[in-house]
Amino acid sequence: MKSAHGILGMTLALALSGTSAWAQAASDTAKPGTEPVRTFSLTNVSRADDAVELTAALRNLLDPSDKVYLVPSQNAIIVRGAPEQLALAQKLLTDLDRLKKTYRVTYTITESDGGKRVGMQRFSMIVVSGGRTTLKQGSKVPVVTGSYTAGSSGTQTQMTYLDVGMNFDASLDEFVDGVRLRTKVEQSGIAEEKSGVGTQDPIVRQTVLEGTSILAPGKPLVLGSLDIPGSTRHLEVEVVLEAVR
Repeated sequence: MKSAHGILGMTLALALSGTSAWAQAASDTAKPGTEPVRTFSLTNVSRADDAVELTAALRNLLDPSDKVYLVPSQNAIIVRGAPEQLALAQKLLTDLDRLKKTYRVTYTITESDGGKRVGMQRFSMIVVSGGRTTLKQGSKVPVVTGSYTAGSSGTQTQMTYLDVGMNFDASLDEFVDGVRLRTKVEQSGIAEEKSGVGTQDPIVRQTVLEGTSILAPGKPLVLGSLDIPGSTRHLEVEVVLEAVR
């Protein structure tokens, strides 16, 4: 009997000891806010959309219980989680927060008359991968839009201004087989004849070329060409891409 009581006492002691250890471990892991916190600075992000995308990637790939906060004013992401989750966050940001390539995009507008080149203009701009750049060159032409009577001041004329000249809009993204360029080239000018609506209203002639192309750096590509109606003139738009860094 004494032997049986001794065995039972040891069994109860071991059971209670195991239960106490398990309860202590569960208590330690269940404490909220005990995970380490780390701040990751984004060194190559210049757009708010890029920072939002990186934050969304971390929230989707880390443990659902981890906390991920974006601080736009500091260009940083704060993560609270287990050490192994923080290490995973570091690896993901190292792979994704990379310096984007910069390119010089040069447009060449060639004008010919009767098969003979009579003019050529080049316009260059710097475009960052994933970004957008616009370039305008020309004049602002005033156009009367209306008039009104302002008491003793008499009749006042309302004016608006039209942008006339060359307008370029370029955005690009990198792909394995080249660079995708979304481009819009717009050329406008004032015609010699006047509008029949108003004696002062001008007629604006306009040519617009818009589309998407896959470019290889250093290889020129003709985006489009056209014949000017009512004349023997011809316009051709060519673009070439060069890596800057």
